[in-house]
Amino acid sequence: MKKTIYSIMLLCALCACSSNDDDMEKPVISDQGITANPIDCQQYHRGDVISFHYMMSDDQELGNFNIEVHNNFDHHTHSTSIIECPMDEKKEPVKAWVYNKDFEIPAGLQKYEARVDIQIPSDIDTGDYHFSIRLTDHAGWQQIHAVAIKIVE
Repeated sequence: MKKTIYSIMLLCALCACSSNDDDMEKPVISDQGITANPIDCQQYHRGDVISFHYMMSDDQELGNFNIEVHNNFDHHTHSTSIIECPMDEKKEPVKAWVYNKDFEIPAGLQKYEARVDIQIPSDIDTGDYHFSIRLTDHAGWQQIHAVAIKIVE
């Protein structure tokens, strides 16, 4: 009797698995085959446009991506790059730029060439900023890529 109950429980557990259970890999943010932008240590002027460009891929299906820009006036780190950029002195923000926007990727794609033009406000604090990309696949796995940029006069 115990063997039968165990077999039924095992069968129920196997049947409950969804098709996404075989997707165990994170998506990839890459510069392969393109000129990626932005990259570490790039400088932009207030009022410029950042022409975001990266390749995104997944072994199953992509989901969406998010771009976030925030100040790094306190010199914190996101540890996704080994490159160290020259930094300004630490300072308190007065009118720091914060950008945070989600972007949908068309359904069913395993590869996507992401391009977004992002206007830098002309009245923000200059200094060190982080530009972060969060890519999520259809199963919910996430990859993060952060670069250090500098906004100048």
